[in-house]
Amino acid sequence: MKKYIFIFIALVLMAFTHRLSTAYTVTGIVTSAEDGSPLPGVNVLIKGTDSGTITDLEGKFQLEVTTGQETLIFSSIGFATEEVNIKQRKKVNVSLKADVQSLSEVVVTTYGRQQQAKMSQNVRMEEADYAHSFHAPQEEPIPQHNTENYATIHENDFLEVKHNALSTFSIDVDAASYSNIRRFIDQGQMPPKDAVRIEEMVNYFTYDYAQPKGNTPFAIATELSACPWNEEHQLVHIGLQGKQIPTEDLPPSNLVFLIDVSGSMNAPSKLPLLKSAFRMLVKQMRPEDRVAIVVYAGAAGMVLPSTPASQKEKIMLALDQLQAGGSTAGGAGIKLAYTIAKENFQEDGNNRVILATDGDFNVGESSDAGMERLIEQKREDGVFLTVLGFGMGNYKDSKMEILADKGNGNYAYIDNIQEAKKVLVNEFGGTLFTIAKDVKLQLEFNPTKVKAYRLLGYENRALKNEDFNNDKKDAGELGSGHTVTAMYEIIPADSEEDVPSVEPLKYQEQKVKSNARQSDEMLILKLRYKSPDGSKSQLIEQPLLDRTVRLEDTSDNFRFAAAVAGFGMLLRDSEYKGDLTYDAIARLAQGAKGGDKEGYRQEFIRMVESCNLMASK
Repeated sequence: MKKYIFIFIALVLMAFTHRLSTAYTVTGIVTSAEDGSPLPGVNVLIKGTDSGTITDLEGKFQLEVTTGQETLIFSSIGFATEEVNIKQRKKVNVSLKADVQSLSEVVVTTYGRQQQAKMSQNVRMEEADYAHSFHAPQEEPIPQHNTENYATIHENDFLEVKHNALSTFSIDVDAASYSNIRRFIDQGQMPPKDAVRIEEMVNYFTYDYAQPKGNTPFAIATELSACPWNEEHQLVHIGLQGKQIPTEDLPPSNLVFLIDVSGSMNAPSKLPLLKSAFRMLVKQMRPEDRVAIVVYAGAAGMVLPSTPASQKEKIMLALDQLQAGGSTAGGAGIKLAYTIAKENFQEDGNNRVILATDGDFNVGESSDAGMERLIEQKREDGVFLTVLGFGMGNYKDSKMEILADKGNGNYAYIDNIQEAKKVLVNEFGGTLFTIAKDVKLQLEFNPTKVKAYRLLGYENRALKNEDFNNDKKDAGELGSGHTVTAMYEIIPADSEEDVPSVEPLKYQEQKVKSNARQSDEMLILKLRYKSPDGSKSQLIEQPLLDRTVRLEDTSDNFRFAAAVAGFGMLLRDSEYKGDLTYDAIARLAQGAKGGDKEGYRQEFIRMVESCNLMASK
């Protein structure tokens, strides 16, 4: 009898406990108090927890809460944070007021909690639905002594076609600059000028170029219109579309996670976020893929041998146990990671080291030149490199950019869990699977159509003209489904504008061919590329006719890319920015937002508006 009474009491207690913690779903819309417009990308956080979501493109949100968790925090860049007690209501609409001060209060990384004694206890994002990932307010203190490092960028000038008919550069699919400057703006700061790489800002976004046909790994799209910031000039838009390969058709992967666990990674926006990012990646992997984990601090070591991705729990456990401490033996770590990748090399597969760090190498091989030589040697083994940057204060952007460039790979900066999802989930194929390497572009301008030209961005991707035909010269890689966009500002041939020139040559005479005057071509675009395992390049040529269309008749691709480039010019305070304003950029981008399924373009517009608020303070 006592046994049944005990069971009865236990059931009553369970039912009572269940009632106290009854879960229910709250929905609502977040709008701007100023004009009533919906606000996408607003963080909705259950107070006292790490659970939350973000609003969609229509400002709507849906969140599961339990009785006792009835206070929601609504926050967004440029708006005052609101706390709302929902009192068990299932529908809650909120209006946020604009607040310039909030720009200095919101740091978009992850996890609005002070650093715990054990870093592995900070992160349990594997249980969160990706659709409900969010940007939580970050309480991580900014170091008093900022030692972030960026390579100097000297902005491209106009070049006279008469003496510089050729323009040659390597493609760039990296997007680290965009997410890094977003981090500064989210903190209420303008980014350093040298952190702004216009080509990486433009290429952060995907564009709906036509898919390639046949066996060619990419298609080329071109457009010509008026320049938005100088009505006397023209703007050439060039787009490359990489062939989209379905995930199930991608070759098997042999990956080595090379993770920095040195003392400098002991911050919420570094190792905890890093582990969450890699957990996302592991979830995308297939049984035929393999993962090894190498870490480095005072020394380098392997914490997980190459393991089939079918054993996801084993890989996750190895990630969970990582903690930060010690100095930074980056060179030793890279050597060990490449050795393990080579030992487990998969013929006709994707062999890649994924380096995750703040870039602060200070033990062993640490100089830029030394690292460059090391990576150049290792890439000859057929192992590619992806570099993921994390953190702030001591971030070494210049080193990581060099590593990715020389390692036949790509480079991204992860400032929050949403960016991790973008790079490692949404763009899984493009980030990890190369479809063409050493991709170079060379444009020859027709002097009867063009007086001078200026390439927007790509300053550190410039090549010598003779490098175009040199198959030993390294260039950029293109991933599955990736797009690459480049733009030239053009001064028409009939312009009276003065451009830098050189004295006439004494021993040579330059003549324009008669067919140039008779041609409708403004330029000829030449492209060289190699297959991922090839050593001989292939050539593609495509002309651009001198047929200007009105700006309003151009594609969304053209206008949005122009808006992003213009924003970069304002952030760099370019001497060529003309009469650009943040308002004009926001309007141009808003009119070219297109479908914007993931909301990245709307986020860009909000970032421009935030800079406008800061500029008006």
